[in-house]
Amino acid sequence: MNRVLVVDDEPQIVRALAINLRARGYEVATAGDGGEALQRAASHPPDLVILDLGLPDLDGVEVITGLRGWTTVPILVLSGRSDSIDKVDALDAGADDYVTKPFGMEELTARLRAMLRRNTPTEGTPAVEFGDVVVDLATTRVTVQGREVRLTPTEWHLLAVLVRHPGKLLSQRQLLTEVWGPGYATAQGNLRLYIAQLRRKLEPDPSRPRFFRTEPGMGYRFQP
Repeated sequence: MNRVLVVDDEPQIVRALAINLRARGYEVATAGDGGEALQRAASHPPDLVILDLGLPDLDGVEVITGLRGWTTVPILVLSGRSDSIDKVDALDAGADDYVTKPFGMEELTARLRAMLRRNTPTEGTPAVEFGDVVVDLATTRVTVQGREVRLTPTEWHLLAVLVRHPGKLLSQRQLLTEVWGPGYATAQGNLRLYIAQLRRKLEPDPSRPRFFRTEPGMGYRFQP
């Protein structure tokens, strides 16, 4: 049974989440503020965290930073804020995904299942397959319908980061820092250019991408 820590200062949301998650077989712990959340996570480490950004004591990003100091537990952010900047800050701090309030339970539980799958240790496989594409991470070789596709070193680095995090929303800052380095954290033009190049080389229809998806104002998601 997977243990979920629900962190929100709205009792009705906490109650609704607890009822629905328990009905789906999760063990649920709750916290009404950031300090309590960090204490509960430390004393009884959860398998998942559902975290509201608007807490009365600590900012949600501070809670994420506190958790990331010692754990890689998947964190799903709940946000009632329409501004994507807060969500980007949460992703940059180490959150794994987000859902905007109001949300449907089916969407939320689907995100939780995906996060658990990504966090389950598996035997390392050097090859990632999607559509007609095979990405061999061990040999840095990419083929489409059996034919090798040549990538530049930067294209390869970006592709490798994306395919190692299937289904996970990666912020622009995360990708830029990982691929280009900290000095390029605001160079969104670079990222758009190289994403377009990957789509042109690997997507069946680059104008309607299936695998390398844009989350407007947020970042990109590799969806195999």
